[in-house]
Amino acid sequence: MGKLYVVPTPIGNLKDITLRSLEVLNKVTYIFCEDTRRTKILLDYYNIKNKKLISYFAPKEESKIPLLLELIKNNNTALVVDSGMPSISDPGYKLIKACIENNLEIEVLPGSTAFLTALIGSGLPTDKFLFLGFIPKKGLVNYFEKFKNLDITFVFYESPQRILKTLKVIYEVFGNCNIVIAREISKIYEEYIRGEIKDIIPKLEKEKLKGEITIIFRKI
Repeated sequence: MGKLYVVPTPIGNLKDITLRSLEVLNKVTYIFCEDTRRTKILLDYYNIKNKKLISYFAPKEESKIPLLLELIKNNNTALVVDSGMPSISDPGYKLIKACIENNLEIEVLPGSTAFLTALIGSGLPTDKFLFLGFIPKKGLVNYFEKFKNLDITFVFYESPQRILKTLKVIYEVFGNCNIVIAREISKIYEEYIRGEIKDIIPKLEKEKLKGEITIIFRKI
C-alpha cells in the first residue's frame, strides 16, 4: 500500500528545506503540487529527476481527489505547495481529510511556514496568538470587532494593495497597537517594519510596500 507524504517546501530561499524532505521527494513516484512549474524549479535545484507532477490547486481541489486517492493507494506520493506547509492557507486540507476517511496512510513532515517565522521575528509575545490566514476583503470592521477583547497576538497575511486600508481598520477597532509588518520572508529583500500603528500608518501613506506580507499586532 502507498502513502501520502505532506512535504513543506521553502518559503523563499531554496536552501530552506530539510534533508528528510529531500529524501522523501527523491523516493516518491508522484508529486501533487499547486504549480508544476514552481515545483520543477525546486526539483531541478536539487537534481531530483523522473517524478510525475500532478497539479492540485484551489478551487478545483475536490475534482482531483478521486484520481489522487487511487494513486496514493498504490504509490508513495508527496503533497507540496508553492511555498511553505500544505493546508496552511494553501491546498491540502481536503486531500488529507479524504485520505483519513479512506484509511490511507499519511505522514506529515515538519517545516516552516511564513506566519510562524514572521511571528517569532516580530518580537511580540508568542505565548498566545491567533493566526487568521487571509482575512476577508469586505466587512473588516465587523470582522475585527469579534476579536477586540482578546489579549493575544494576531497574525495574518495581507496584500500590498490592501495593507494601508487594513491598518486603518485595526487602529479604528483596537486603538493604538504594537505592530510588525514582515515582508518577503526568507527572500533577498526580507524586511521587518516595527513600531506603533499610529506611527506606521503615516509612513505607509508615503511609501508603497511590495511583495508577500505578514502582519503581526498586539494591543498596547
